[in-house]
Amino acid sequence: MKDKKRIFVLAPHTDDGEFGCGGSMAKFIEEGNEVFYVAFSICEESVPEGFPKNILEIEVKNATQKLGLDKDKLIILNYPVRKFPEHRQEILEDLVKLEREFKPDLVFLPYSFDVHQDHKVVFEEGRRAFKKSSILGYEFPWNNFGFDSSTFIVLEEKHINKKIASIDEYKSQEKRFYANEKLIKGLANFRGLQISREFAETFETIRWII
Repeated sequence: MKDKKRIFVLAPHTDDGEFGCGGSMAKFIEEGNEVFYVAFSICEESVPEGFPKNILEIEVKNATQKLGLDKDKLIILNYPVRKFPEHRQEILEDLVKLEREFKPDLVFLPYSFDVHQDHKVVFEEGRRAFKKSSILGYEFPWNNFGFDSSTFIVLEEKHINKKIASIDEYKSQEKRFYANEKLIKGLANFRGLQISREFAETFETIRWII
């Protein structure tokens, strides 16, 4: 990882990056790497009743700060949720611009077989735009029928705690069954068990450049 100093996390929706690789983000930031977070939608159309339409924009700012992300490293776009396939070319153009400007060493994006239509578009166009970077696909158990756990990132409990703290900032999403500490820590424990460590996050190796 010594040559992976500039890292991009592509999150189709706010909170996807935290769920998929929040512990790894916390670790890389702690180690002094330059980490960027790109959120493609603040999901205004699906905000629960009683919350302002821009609540997820507020929450992602608070959540990424819990991971240690610099405010200027958060990039928020505003594509309509569940309609990414209709905006595929625009999304690709945004990704190409980001690649030309920042040239990241490592990119995290959704798993190649994630069944959500928005996640699928970010995977497919992200893979095209960042083909000169190393790419890892992150895990969403509730969106995957299976998972190619070919890369593991070893974490400490403090990194998982930061991940949990970041997800806790999403008060508008707390009714979702998977947004709870027990599940998040249990998954990290299970992935750690697979490599004889206490905690880990696992990823699909899409492209690895040495």
